Amino acid sequence: MSLFSKYAEKPAVPKITIPNVKEAVAEPPAEEVETTEEFWELEGLIHTAIVEELKKKTITSREEEKKLIEEKGEALVEEHGARLTFEQKKQLLEAVRHELLGYGPITSLLDNPDVTEVMVNSAKEIYYEYKGKIRRSSLTFRDDPHVRSVIERIVSPLGRRIDESSPMVDARLPNGSRVNAIIPPLALKGSSLTIRKFSETPFTSSDLVRFGTWNEDMAGFVEACVRSDLNIFISGGTGSGKTSTLNVFSSFIPEGERIITIEDAAELKLSQNHVISLESRPPNIEGEGQITIRDLVRNSLRMRPDRIVVGEIRGAEALDMLQAMNTGHDGSLSTGHANAPRDMLSRIETMVMMAGFDLPVRAIREQIASAIDIIVHQSRMKDGTRKITHITEVLGMEGDTIVLQDIFLYKETGTDENGRLQGEFHPTGIRPKAAEALELNGFKIPGSWFDRRWDDE
Repeated sequence: MSLFSKYAEKPAVPKITIPNVKEAVAEPPAEEVETTEEFWELEGLIHTAIVEELKKKTITSREEEKKLIEEKGEALVEEHGARLTFEQKKQLLEAVRHELLGYGPITSLLDNPDVTEVMVNSAKEIYYEYKGKIRRSSLTFRDDPHVRSVIERIVSPLGRRIDESSPMVDARLPNGSRVNAIIPPLALKGSSLTIRKFSETPFTSSDLVRFGTWNEDMAGFVEACVRSDLNIFISGGTGSGKTSTLNVFSSFIPEGERIITIEDAAELKLSQNHVISLESRPPNIEGEGQITIRDLVRNSLRMRPDRIVVGEIRGAEALDMLQAMNTGHDGSLSTGHANAPRDMLSRIETMVMMAGFDLPVRAIREQIASAIDIIVHQSRMKDGTRKITHITEVLGMEGDTIVLQDIFLYKETGTDENGRLQGEFHPTGIRPKAAEALELNGFKIPGSWFDRRWDDE
């Protein structure tokens, strides 16, 4: 009896509802599509048959594997799905292909350039961010073990593991997209997977201008600051685009400088040649072997860096980063979570205290004021767009307070008929203290950058 004979012998067409991939990524999805048990059973049978066929072959390349899957898949669908429509056959083969070569049902979402985040809450509940808006997808997984198998497919090649003893993991896809997974018993609804996508081609300064993230004057000022070895911190909330902006800032670093990047999951894609990328490591199954961001920051100081770029400061490594900035490693870049530039300073202060040293608050603030020159704050606005809302200079200490002054600000003016945010970027009219350092490095500061005051309107 054929592997699929129970489907072929049925007098009526089996009720198989195939998820429509194109509809799932439209804005919004055209209609909800139900994935039935019959679909998953037939998909699983074809998948198993192809896997068995692959075991019999000696595959020498990825292209050969793809070709074999295509040929065998088409033959099986034609042979045992005679009563299916052409569109159903096509979509069934697509599902099998995604399972064998991609990441299951979410492959189409990951392949869509307009989808920036994929969120699997449970096997039957998938959301995605499309052009800044979160929508629910009609795609589903078969069950929780199906989700787990995709998670393991992502983390296993990276030497990471996820199981009941280690139910959380951070990882990345080969294209640099950030992955977080958490499974039961911590995730009560079932295994959860969150993928933050990054562009295959890193964004440029011009891209951010085109997106409306900042304007050309702000871009020119920041580029001058980076090339003049000022220490810059990027602050912002979750999903505000800090990592993409950090990548753009890093592109301003002159060719030939030795750059060391330090991240939990390597996401930065620098165009320079002389780059060393370091990635932290979680503990192994015995709870040993962990290498933290702090360990990497301290080790990087022995690697003769011209620039240190830390993907994100989250804890005690803030102290080591400040010390590096204060001991000759100028031009360092990093990011951190905060709601405003002033809040970022408070968070750094708190993170330094996490290092375990009993330092006076004033001493910590003096370290911060001396180390950081510029804070760039980025926000995700209510319409889903990202804006650099503050470019703020750190002037120093006045009493026990760190003094800040805004150089550029973003001012909201309302919304249009489509709900899109309207606003403008403005210089505050204050000439920055850093202007002298920029001019010493050969940059001429146009007076037009700083000639418009906030109260001009």
